[in-house]
Amino acid sequence: AVAAFRDFQAQYEGMENRISVERRKFNDVVRLYNTRIKRFPGKLLAGLFGFEEKGYFKAQEGTENAPDISFK
Repeated sequence: AVAAFRDFQAQYEGMENRISVERRKFNDVVRLYNTRIKRFPGKLLAGLFGFEEKGYFKAQEGTENAPDISFK
């Protein structure tokens, strides 16, 4: 049971890391997109085709702290 719980903790930590990496990648792409539609000639094309600025991913307050899953 202890070994299974340790495996679970490792998987949980890995999942949190993957989510964090993907969140960062998403925000990088949004930043690039927003920059391109604000500069010439992208601004002209964005206005012509109705592209608008996108929002960044923002987690709810307190979600940056992972729950403690250790049983002592």
